[in-house]
Amino acid sequence: MLRKILHIMFLPCSEATLLMEKRNAQSISSKENRKLNLHILICKWCKAYNKKLQFLDQVFKKTLSQKKTEINESEIQDFKNKMIEKLNF
Repeated sequence: MLRKILHIMFLPCSEATLLMEKRNAQSISSKENRKLNLHILICKWCKAYNKKLQFLDQVFKKTLSQKKTEINESEIQDFKNKMIEKLNF
């Protein structure tokens, strides 16, 4: 019962998940970070969600860092020509 009261008083799950996403995309304030960490300690569902979110973030970062796409000059010129054609109808 105490966990449920603390859970609702400090930070509901809907806000916690939003802060987790925000923290992955950019930085959050120290106050938000403290509230989120406290919530994660209390809520087993958000703790599991946070672990999954961190895992997915690592996988995406690793995948993106491995892919190196190089565009050569002819591809750029082809793209420009196609855009000019479409704009001129």
